[in-house]
Order: sequence, then structure tokens, then C-alpha cells
Amino acid sequence: MNQRTRHIVAAFAAASVVVGGLAACVATDGGTRMPVGLPSLSASSGDDVHTAENGYIAGGESVSSFDEHLPTIAKLDPELRAAVQSAETAAKADGFEFVISSGWRSAAYQQALLDEAVVTYGSYNEARKWVNTPELSKHVTGDAVDIGYTDADSWMSQHGAAYGLCQIYTNEMWHFELATEPGGECPVQLGDSAG
Repeated sequence: MNQRTRHIVAAFAAASVVVGGLAACVATDGGTRMPVGLPSLSASSGDDVHTAENGYIAGGESVSSFDEHLPTIAKLDPELRAAVQSAETAAKADGFEFVISSGWRSAAYQQALLDEAVVTYGSYNEARKWVNTPELSKHVTGDAVDIGYTDADSWMSQHGAAYGLCQIYTNEMWHFELATEPGGECPVQLGDSAG
């Protein structure tokens, strides 16, 4: 495992400590890959927004961009979904395991993620660096996907623009949006979701 991957694993492990109903989401396989995305919430935290209807993906569940029976995939913008499906097919042909750790999310689920991130990071301002508000989240509009595993994220960073898919935030190597024409250049990345 290289220094950058160790740092990312450590950061996610620290952020995933069980606090106020926040369940650990980091799983490693020999230290070389990990599912990425936002921490999962436990069903004990207030109203249960952890349903497929809200875009929730259960921890450990492998979701493909072709799983269109799931709202998290079905409610993605059709052009984004098609681009991700093309990228997934190509990544798998290159030997990379490619999963969707989060796609479309309801506003209620997005708000729950933000509320839990405030607990995890200790302040609203710090939480906003990792979780957007429901009003600003591209997940709520179906215009963003989070990709796992780390190797697939690296593949996407190198090849995503061929499909119009770009990493948007420097601190979220897993978050991709349709941000250019296929084969175009991706825009300059933002530091984080706080803007």
C-alpha cells in the first residue's frame, strides 16, 4: 500500500468511528482497496432514511451502474448513468473492480448524512468539506456518483474524461460528475464541497 492510500485509509477509519449512531464503513482487502463514499448511518438514528427508496446502499453491498432496479441508480440523470455504465464496462475490461458506493440520494438522506458528519467532524463548517447540503448536493439531483474501489477511482481519474466523467473535488477521489464532453478536458477541481 503506498503512502497516499495509507493516508486515505487512515482518514476514513478515523471518520468512521462509531459516534452517535455512525457505523464504520471502511473495509480493506489486503490493504490495497477499499469502498469509498460517505459513512453509513445506523437505523437507530431518528427517522429511518436508510432505505433503498432514499438511495441508501447497505454497507458491503456491491452495486453496479447496471442495477437500474435500485433508486440510487434509476434516479440518476440518464446521460450520467449511460456514461458511468460505459466507464464501468471499460474499467472491468481493464481488470478493475468497479462499484457504485452512492448515486442518487433523497434530500432527507442527504440531510441525515450532513447531520451525522457534523457529529463526526465536530462542526458544520468542517462537515461541509465532505458533505453538501440537500440544496447543493449533486447526488440529490441525480447528477453525481461515488465510485469504489480506490483502484477504480484511480482508473477513473485517468480515463473518466473519455466518458465525460470528472472528479470534482480534490478531497473526494470517489466523487464523479458529468462535467465535460466525452474526450474533453475536465474542469479544475474544487478543494472540497464547501466551495
